[in-house]
Amino acid sequence: MAAEKSGDKPALKVERPVPELVDNKPPPAMPDAEWTTWTYSQYLEDVQCGAKACIKLGFKPNDSLNIWGFNAPEWMIASFAAQFAGGKVAGIYPTDTEDTAAYKVVHSGGSIVVIEDAPKFTKLVKGLNERVEGQGATRVKAIVYYGTPSAQDKLFGFGKTKEELTAKAADGVDIKGCGNVPVHSWNTFLEIGRGDWSPFGMTPGSTQGEMDTRVSNAKPGNCAALIYTSGTTGEPKAVMISHDNLSFEAMTLFALLKVSVGFGSEATQERLLSYLPLSHVAGMMVDIVSPVVSTATNPAWSTCYFARPYDLKVGAIKDRLQVARPTIFLGVPLVWEKIADKIRAIGASNTGVKKAMGDWAKGVSLDHSRGNQLCTEPGSALGLGIAQALMNKVKEGLGLDQCRYGFTGAAPIRVDTLEYFGSLGLGINEVYGMSECTGATTVSLPEAHQWGSCGFEMPGTEVKVFIVDEKDLNKKKECPRSPALDNTEEQYQGELCYRGRHIMMGYMAQPDLGADHVAEMEKKTAETIDKDGWLHSGDKGMITEAGMCKITGRYKELIIGSGGENIAPIPIEDHIKKSCDGIAEVMMVGDKRKYNIALITLKAVGANGEVPGTDDLDAGAARLNPEVTTISGAIKDKVWIDTITEAITSANNNRKVCPNPPAKIQKFSILPKNFSEESNELTPTKKLKRKVVENIYASTIEKLYATDGVYIPYQ
Repeated sequence: MAAEKSGDKPALKVERPVPELVDNKPPPAMPDAEWTTWTYSQYLEDVQCGAKACIKLGFKPNDSLNIWGFNAPEWMIASFAAQFAGGKVAGIYPTDTEDTAAYKVVHSGGSIVVIEDAPKFTKLVKGLNERVEGQGATRVKAIVYYGTPSAQDKLFGFGKTKEELTAKAADGVDIKGCGNVPVHSWNTFLEIGRGDWSPFGMTPGSTQGEMDTRVSNAKPGNCAALIYTSGTTGEPKAVMISHDNLSFEAMTLFALLKVSVGFGSEATQERLLSYLPLSHVAGMMVDIVSPVVSTATNPAWSTCYFARPYDLKVGAIKDRLQVARPTIFLGVPLVWEKIADKIRAIGASNTGVKKAMGDWAKGVSLDHSRGNQLCTEPGSALGLGIAQALMNKVKEGLGLDQCRYGFTGAAPIRVDTLEYFGSLGLGINEVYGMSECTGATTVSLPEAHQWGSCGFEMPGTEVKVFIVDEKDLNKKKECPRSPALDNTEEQYQGELCYRGRHIMMGYMAQPDLGADHVAEMEKKTAETIDKDGWLHSGDKGMITEAGMCKITGRYKELIIGSGGENIAPIPIEDHIKKSCDGIAEVMMVGDKRKYNIALITLKAVGANGEVPGTDDLDAGAARLNPEVTTISGAIKDKVWIDTITEAITSANNNRKVCPNPPAKIQKFSILPKNFSEESNELTPTKKLKRKVVENIYASTIEKLYATDGVYIPYQ
């Protein structure tokens, strides 16, 4: 429908070839007109060619197609191609290790693997060939590269003629359990689907009829995608998402946005920037599914721009935002905080009248933003027009001046971050959910939001808070609603549970991995969705009488004090980070200990969640004591030690975040580097793997408990 209605309109835009970094700095963005573009008609044509190629290569109904690489038009085309061929897509995180990537191919039963580049190809083949007997791949029928065509030809020697292409594919690669697997460039892959020829003995001819049959046979309840959880322990679980899950989620959310901010309501272009992993449920819903659904059902058409693979690593996402000028933008908390750091750095360099005007405008905008919250008195409008005009210059510099709906999810965001963007006149709306509910289950809107709340239940869904029996999740009692968001008495708190058409089919079990695995996945599903259809989130929270949800902690992250007290670490950690702009992360430790301690990391140049960065201090950390420019220096600096001590004391004395003495932090240490995916301390969505961090820094933790004093230097 999207192609029928908006066939000549741009659907996908990407810079090709991607300019390489020069001295670790990105070249300027290409002008919009020079970006390689797929119209909706071209998008559909490539999807259909990909689907027919899959069928020719042996892809069966209900098979999985794996994709490993950074966001690209080919990622999205391959995703839809799998579904047009009667199967499902199973993405692999770009940062996954070779072992994890191989596991996902095997577990999903992947028969076609679409891959970005030579390093990932080498890692995947190695990972598959190193799996133990009985746990290896048996279904892989073809591997496809989607790097730029010139790079493919250069790296892999792909020929130009059909005879050369056939010969190269026939060379293939040996994968244990699958034999010799053919290897195709992306162009060859599409040509296989487009043409009446087929390499190495496959039946030539059109597969249009077979593809049409598979599309018509698809049922709403069939599995459309596997979303692998970024779990903190064990092998990742595969969340089975149905076609109905996807369509319900997209239709519901964008119906709300159409009414709230006018998204899609006029015959004009809507724009978004794709940079978060497409293998995550948020990337799939926001970047892949929703633009097509919105374009098919609204007067507007949505265009997806793609970031460069290195943008987050080198802090260049702003360059792409300035070209795309997104009308909708999703940022995980870490991205919003990085943007805030850059703006704060600019503000800190201002002096005199310019600084005074900026401070005044931010104060007026913050007062107005505070007053726009639900259950809040409107702020003063005095001087608002001038303040907004000044703040629009800041938003224009970010590339967010045309953004009608900015939102955040995937991990908790600090209230002070929301307040900061409120002072810039940019509202960030918090949504909440998980892979198991196809993304969002609660949503905030400009007319219905509260800082510190993750929003209200989406239409067509139910969200409740239950006290759940520890031994039987089917035994539960609903908690009363809290009078207000800051009324967090224990009687109002329990486990957030939800149900509706967006709830997953269950966790996928792979029979190839044995009966024990199947039994384990069935058990995991039964432990997650109860007999009444309620999905148990594992999150502790409450719902106010106004219907706004608040997360107060995660049950697995609660610290159980030596006296049996339940301590929620996140509010305490967030208060400390708010009190010291130089702190990157705070992680409390104290489960079944006589008191709590904290591990502190500092903001560092190059730290972006994927990698820990350098020893050089960055952003607010660089400004705290100008005489100290490194983490290794800060670890020994009195100004730093005193400032963090004061921030911890402030949290300890705040009864809202630290309600009783057992919740207080008694000691802390500054770690020499940031937490990162590279060190396995963060998930791909930048959630902290607390148990992993505790294991990595076990000796440091024991030293804190064994040594007298408040600040214990890291050794």
